[in-house]
Amino acid sequence: MEMTAKDVQPAGTRARNKFSKREKKALFYGLLFTAPAIIGFIIFTLGPMIASLYLSLTDYNVFKDTTHFIGLDNYTKLFSGEDDLFYKSLGTTFYFVILRVPAVIIISFFLAILLNMNLKGRSLFRTIIYLPSIVPAVASSMIWLWLMNPDLGLLNTVLEWLHLPTSSWLFGEGSVIPSVVLTTLWGIGGTVIIFLAGLSGVPKSYYEAIDVDGGGWYSKLRHITIPMLTPTIFFNTIMTIIGSFQVFSEAYILTQGGPNNKSLFFVFYLWRTAFRDTEMGYASALAWVLFVIIMIFTVLIFKTSKSWVHYEGER
Repeated sequence: MEMTAKDVQPAGTRARNKFSKREKKALFYGLLFTAPAIIGFIIFTLGPMIASLYLSLTDYNVFKDTTHFIGLDNYTKLFSGEDDLFYKSLGTTFYFVILRVPAVIIISFFLAILLNMNLKGRSLFRTIIYLPSIVPAVASSMIWLWLMNPDLGLLNTVLEWLHLPTSSWLFGEGSVIPSVVLTTLWGIGGTVIIFLAGLSGVPKSYYEAIDVDGGGWYSKLRHITIPMLTPTIFFNTIMTIIGSFQVFSEAYILTQGGPNNKSLFFVFYLWRTAFRDTEMGYASALAWVLFVIIMIFTVLIFKTSKSWVHYEGER
């Protein structure tokens, strides 16, 4: 009786071949079910990104009949100082990020700690904190515009009643950025919820051990809460930085970049260049500069996270 190559094949090889067929079948169905998301990403995200990269190398204008390839001229114009609004908008955005990110993280963190306590009506307070984050930006911005009116606004009225100095708020060159930061703190409910989710994963036995050793709230905060929440702090910091660099609605509704371009945020300047001045090629260059800046900050935070972010199960 003659033996074929298939017969002398080791059992392990046949099992691997059989598993490979199952794996191919699983891959086929996986790609089939994820195809709508993949196609959507290619059409609505990757495709426009590639198109904008090409347009950033042209002088494309909506109202011009012809478009010319100009290479890196748009980027040269940006970084050479020929466009003074580029550096002004960049500085304004960095100032906003520096003020907003620590404020959002610190306030959200301590609000989450308060809402995690066994207090009466805790669910109601959690709902109250979260509700502003789902209010449309246009509606909340209009409310803040009235509250911060220097003449008739509620905030200055309260300050006058308390015999405290009033502020120009959104209408003063020195106060406009802190005022915009204050309006964005209205919607930090989502960040608070993420911190609450992190707090729910901290074992209560750790706090009980601190109580046994005679430690107080500060020891619990320093040695348990903060170390255990470093992954959550890391995530919220990344998302807050990205969102802060992309601030637009508040500038568009509250200030229109004023006064004297003091609130000319980068994305608002990008939008104005693209849709008011119709310089789509130059606006595409601005968009790619913003993309690179956000990517650099994200990579730096990921690199430094190894020294301060501690995941459960690590030694």
